[in-house]
Formats: sequence, structure tokens, C-alpha cells
Amino acid sequence: MKIIYTIILILLINQSFLFSQKQDVGSWNILNVKYKVNEKWSLMGESQIRSLKLYTHFHYYEYKVFVNYYLNKNVKFALGAGSYQTYKEGGNFILPKNNNEFRLSPQLILLQSIGKLKIEQRYRFESRFSTKGYRNRYRYRIGVFYPFGKEKEAGYKPFQLSASNELFFTDKEPYFERNRLLFNFNFKPSKSSTIQVGYMHQFDYKINDETGKDFIVLGFYYEIYRKSSTNKEVESEIKDN
Repeated sequence: MKIIYTIILILLINQSFLFSQKQDVGSWNILNVKYKVNEKWSLMGESQIRSLKLYTHFHYYEYKVFVNYYLNKNVKFALGAGSYQTYKEGGNFILPKNNNEFRLSPQLILLQSIGKLKIEQRYRFESRFSTKGYRNRYRYRIGVFYPFGKEKEAGYKPFQLSASNELFFTDKEPYFERNRLLFNFNFKPSKSSTIQVGYMHQFDYKINDETGKDFIVLGFYYEIYRKSSTNKEVESEIKDN
């Protein structure tokens, strides 16, 4: 079975890159580290870098931190802050920037299970302080994911398939700003680490932000936790983007 899963993963990666070369797909790269303080609290740091062509025409990067509070296994509150930098299109980090932004982002995540499937709803409010003034934004994401494979002794399953759709709204015209559709395959080589391979389609109105298009998504997630804590929430959330 391990050989079959490896072949499937290789085929998914090859198909994604072949398609990207034909369609001029961009790249979306994520590095995420989480420290689990205890059963109620955790800290998360994440950086992203994106390009409008396959590992060229880099135009965007961000870094952010979140403080997470778990009310219970199905409800999580969080508060985040970060820097979001968007450059002009047509090359690698072309100046002047399209946008230089700082955000504060409170959010709520609700989880529920339907058989072997898990459903996530994420509500996020963004206070955006940028070179072009202050704006509010409201984001709603709904996703479904399916962990599978033989459960390890540490209590996790090594694979996960997920799909999500996220809507972005503002309190100013045109109100509806963006739609983001994401498909992911995640592989956990160990209890603490997850490798993400995905495909994202993004549509937006190009308002002071990156242009909407398709992206190959590659991510690496690593969790640090105390011996007294568990790691169950790793396979019960869609990876952040």
C-alpha cells in the first residue's frame, strides 16, 4: 500500500507541473510552524511567497503570527497579525509595490464530522492598514477533508484529501472581492510534519492586490508540542492559506 500511495503522490505532482507549464500557472509556497502550549492554547507562525509564473515572476510575500484558543475540539478562536507585500506584475519583485499592508485578523473555526468526512467553516475579519488607506474585509471558508491510511501508533493517519472554497467581501463597492477554490493532498511523514501539494483557482477584481489566476500549492507544516499534550487537531483542520 505504501508503494501505491507513493505512486499516486508522484503522479499528482507530475500532472500538476505538466498542466502548469501549459497554462502558465503560478506557484504558492507555504512554511508553517505551530507550537502547542497546552490543550487550550497554541502559537502559529507562517510565511508565504507567490509567483505569477512557475517559480518566476515573484510578486508577493507575507509573514504572520496567530494565537489560537481551543474552546473544545470543535470550536477554535484565533487572533492574527502580519505583513503582506504585493509587487507589480511582469517580473520578480518589481518596484514600486502595488501594496504594503499590515493586518489584524480575528477568526473563528467550527468543525464537525459526518461519518469519515470532516467539515470546517472558517470566519475571518481583517483590519487592513495599507499604503492606500484602511479597509475592512470579511472572509468565509467552507471545506471538507478526509483523512485516510493506516493509523500510526502516535494516533494520526498519514494521508488527507481536502477541498475548500473561500469567499471575500468588503464593506465598500464592489463588496464581493474574491473567490478562492483549493484542492489539497497532504502527507504526514511523521507526527509533527505535513507536506502539502495542492491546486488553487483564484478569481478577484484586482483591487490593490494580486491578480486572480491558478497556482500550484506546495506547503510544509511543522508542529512543536509538549509531551503532555496531544496532536489530534493536526488531521482535523484544513491547512491555512
